Amino acid sequence: MKKIEAVIKPFKLDDVKDALNRLGIKGMTISEVKGYGRQKGHKEIYRGAEYMVDLIPKIKIEIVLEDSLVEQAVQTIMVSARTDKIGDGKIFILPVDDVIRVRTGERGGEAV
Repeated sequence: MKKIEAVIKPFKLDDVKDALNRLGIKGMTISEVKGYGRQKGHKEIYRGAEYMVDLIPKIKIEIVLEDSLVEQAVQTIMVSARTDKIGDGKIFILPVDDVIRVRTGERGGEAV
């Protein structure tokens, strides 16, 4: 099993979520996060004063999948989150040793 962590622009969340649902992926964890990469933030003006906003609001999507679905999920996220502008996000793929459903004690693929 693998865990996919995707950091995307907030306004692309519905597109990504709907595309993953069409792929058959129903469970995911969504978090509002802040950060920066090459984007390095941006300048804003408030009451005539210019200031730097260096932590950009983003959305982090976390999904645990069987290995066979990972590449399809990654491609789906890439296509549905892309705007072709800087700051579109990143996708991380991590190994998952085990998953346990708290309610039933099921383990592995059945717990996902």
